[in-house]
Amino acid sequence: MHQQEIWNTDTARHYDTPGTGMFAPDVLGPAVDRLAELAGGGAALEFAVGTGRVAVPLAERGVPVTGIELSPPMVEQLRTKADETTIPVVMGDMATSTAPGRYTLVYLVYNTISNLLTQAEQVQCFRNAARHLSPGGRFVIELWVPELRKLPPGQEATVWQSEPGYIGLDTYDVLHQLVVSHHFRFDETGQARLSRSPHRYIWPAELDLMAQLAGFTLESRHADWTGTPFTAESRSHVSVYTLCNPAVALE
Repeated sequence: MHQQEIWNTDTARHYDTPGTGMFAPDVLGPAVDRLAELAGGGAALEFAVGTGRVAVPLAERGVPVTGIELSPPMVEQLRTKADETTIPVVMGDMATSTAPGRYTLVYLVYNTISNLLTQAEQVQCFRNAARHLSPGGRFVIELWVPELRKLPPGQEATVWQSEPGYIGLDTYDVLHQLVVSHHFRFDETGQARLSRSPHRYIWPAELDLMAQLAGFTLESRHADWTGTPFTAESRSHVSVYTLCNPAVALE
């Protein structure tokens, strides 16, 4: 599965769920509030901007936002909400593509760094964030914690969400640190629509080492956007890194 195949026209058309899921006010609102605070009055760059779930409300808060995005269909959906002047987008890979200018904030939300399927690409993504930041700028990553404690010996899959109309499960390849997420969505007739996406999962400590290799230090880590303490039981985290050594990203 290539990323271009996953983020196609059909996916883009069904991606937005206004008012529910990751578009629910109690999910999206705290993320936008925190990112606006971290931007500190400067400009922000979103890696994998997608349909503008975060970029559009952040721009409406007065934060200048630029995006990098691999998928033309996702950007087409974004353009129904904001034009190129409001949210400029550079088409390309978040690990290598560059946007003009310097930013006080680069952010990567909703587990998207795991779409890069090798450790080398993920490290490259950190270096790319550093290249875009002003000294002292911040790189923010929202990421899930691998749920391997739920995986008994000999079992390869876990159900991570089950609710009316939707079942989500992950199948793990623990040898290669890979997981495929399977999303089953049921319509009113009971028919199911399946979509899948591959990921490389990252432990928090490994993420911190990637940051160090790119010249960052960890500023804070919380379990969510509202500042809930991060513990051994947390299922996700929001990690804020500060660029302390910009020269490292150029090595």
